[in-house]
Amino acid sequence: MTPGSTATSAATKARADARAERPRRVVVVGNPNVGKTSIWNRLARENARVGNYAGVTVERRVGRLMPAEGDATEVELSDVPGAYSLSARSAEEQIAIGSVLGIFGDPAPDLVLVVVDAGQLVRNLYLVVQLLELGVPSVLALNMIDEAAENPPRPEAISRLFGVPCVATNGRTGEGLGELTEVLRKTLKAPRPGRVEVKYPEALRADVDRVADALPSVLRSSVERDRALARWALVSIDDDDELVGIDPGLRERVGDVRRAAGARDLDQEIIASRYAFLDEHAPALFARGTETAPVRTRTERLDRFFIHPVWGFLVFVLVMTVLFQALFSWAEPGIHAIEWAVRELSALAERALPESTFRDFVVQGLLGGVGNVIVFLPQIALLFVLVGLLEDSGYMARVAYLMDRVMRALGLHGRAFVPMLSGFACAIPAILATRTMERRRDRILTMLVVPLMTCSARLPVYTLVIAALIPPRTVLGIVPVQAVILVAMYFFATMMALVAAAVLGRTVVRGTKVPLILELPPYRMPSAEATLRMTWERCRAFLRDAGTTILACTVVLWVLLSHPKPDHVPPGATPQETAAIAIRESWGGRLGRAIEPAIRPLGFDWKIGVGLVGAFAAREVFVSTMGIVEGVGGADDAALPLRERIQRETRPDGTPAYSALTGLSLLVFFAIACQCMSTLVLVRKESGTWKWPAVLFAYTAVLAWTLSFAVYQGGRLLGF
Repeated sequence: MTPGSTATSAATKARADARAERPRRVVVVGNPNVGKTSIWNRLARENARVGNYAGVTVERRVGRLMPAEGDATEVELSDVPGAYSLSARSAEEQIAIGSVLGIFGDPAPDLVLVVVDAGQLVRNLYLVVQLLELGVPSVLALNMIDEAAENPPRPEAISRLFGVPCVATNGRTGEGLGELTEVLRKTLKAPRPGRVEVKYPEALRADVDRVADALPSVLRSSVERDRALARWALVSIDDDDELVGIDPGLRERVGDVRRAAGARDLDQEIIASRYAFLDEHAPALFARGTETAPVRTRTERLDRFFIHPVWGFLVFVLVMTVLFQALFSWAEPGIHAIEWAVRELSALAERALPESTFRDFVVQGLLGGVGNVIVFLPQIALLFVLVGLLEDSGYMARVAYLMDRVMRALGLHGRAFVPMLSGFACAIPAILATRTMERRRDRILTMLVVPLMTCSARLPVYTLVIAALIPPRTVLGIVPVQAVILVAMYFFATMMALVAAAVLGRTVVRGTKVPLILELPPYRMPSAEATLRMTWERCRAFLRDAGTTILACTVVLWVLLSHPKPDHVPPGATPQETAAIAIRESWGGRLGRAIEPAIRPLGFDWKIGVGLVGAFAAREVFVSTMGIVEGVGGADDAALPLRERIQRETRPDGTPAYSALTGLSLLVFFAIACQCMSTLVLVRKESGTWKWPAVLFAYTAVLAWTLSFAVYQGGRLLGF
């Protein structure tokens, strides 16, 4: 053996040893709405959110396949964004192609698990054809087999056609998951690429060979895989794509081939050839010899009502009204329980600790700040549960369909409604969800309006202001005013987002629009387990924020509001007067008084000004800030709930410091102003420049001040 061959053998052995030591990689792919993330959840015992509309998964998630008895092989399981094909023009689709091929900086997987919908088999197998053309070792999970009971596909027939294992599963119930786990582990020991023989037109084959010759050397492999990559390049690369890392020579060759093709539609030739192959073999895959539409009589009957242009909107308004009324009535016992617990803990700390700065911090800073934020946990949890059930049932996809015609008229892409809807929970995942949109213009425009949606961080502020300053009256003796105002704030925010999109889309974010392609899944019974698991994860995140970010902000704000101590207190001043002087002369009080001239026309005083400054760290910090301000400034009332302390606040002349009009003005300001540093930082990250965060902050600040001014001053002119 020569020295060169010895070195080669050693290198090969080293690579084999490295593969043996690292975890085996399995990537889970599939169309949207096929239950892909449900399968991943059960296999990895993870808690990824499961939603019943396209675009809910925007980043790759990584877990570990549950260990099997007698097989200690560690298996890394990645869940990638749902995609109808490997054709890539958006960031979401590029994640999918990079994950399954090990390109664009992604490690190559050892195996791909393709989840297909048994009720939409032929359409789902289009993705399988692409994967097998690329020589990707695969295992198929024939999911939601229960929904194709009248004419179920046969896993063994699919396996014979493609030469890869196929297992029938039901991700919702766990049926078939044990067998799937065994097949995955067995196939990982000897993965094979499978087979597919699509007949393409002769002219197209010549075009594909020209593109294959321009592939960079790092992507070159076998002739068939090179041709498959060339077909991918032909349907993915064009003048408007936003792909990164594409070789300039390959991009130029694709352009040359497209121009030379003239009137021929190369995309259509590729797609039609693949579907011709599937249509030819489809009869052999089903128990009754051909694919039949799944029984969706119930879905079709409901859709006549739920997506009706008139009745559908009325149902949507009714559903949202009931949902937000439930946030008040159903969550009230939990709120009272937490308020009682915070009050008792504060009293216990008062009795147990000697009078000192530390006791003031515990009572006024820690319990008065964080405690007044945690009190809204029942409402936030209830919001997540109700919205999660609506998502899981398939109803939210209908809402996106209904809203598409409205948003198109205003310059927004219809798919923008998915991230906008996510914005009701938090702007952070909503902005990440814009990655599902193909065009940069649509992503930027959606990112600029998503922060206008009423996120869960605003809910504590809304609830506090409404409970403290809006009288608990009824309209017509039956409709509670407080619930109406809360619902109105959500609709107001949505309308402002749409109006802002219409203006921004015609001014600072111009560009071409692309049509909405959205699958309407069948109505399904929501999974209580998945919904509760998602709710727990989000509530835990909220509590984590309350224990870290909000706590840190609370400590800083307490220091600002408690120091320095006043130099002079008038002789004979009462404890309340002494506390008021102390907070007014503190660093925080000075800051609030410095910005008071700018916010006084809105009906705000310097105390609210301090709260607005604190809210930039996180909107809900406004509540903890007001808790500290009112706790420090009113010693006798410190044991009362914050909303009662705000109601009792008076001016020097004895009149109430805050009115219902002040409350409405504050609600409008919080509905529009982008008071969230995390959101601004994420927009910078997603857009790649500080230009768009600056635009977002500037236009929302100006708009918030203007509308709040109009509400307060207009209300005064009308005699309120």
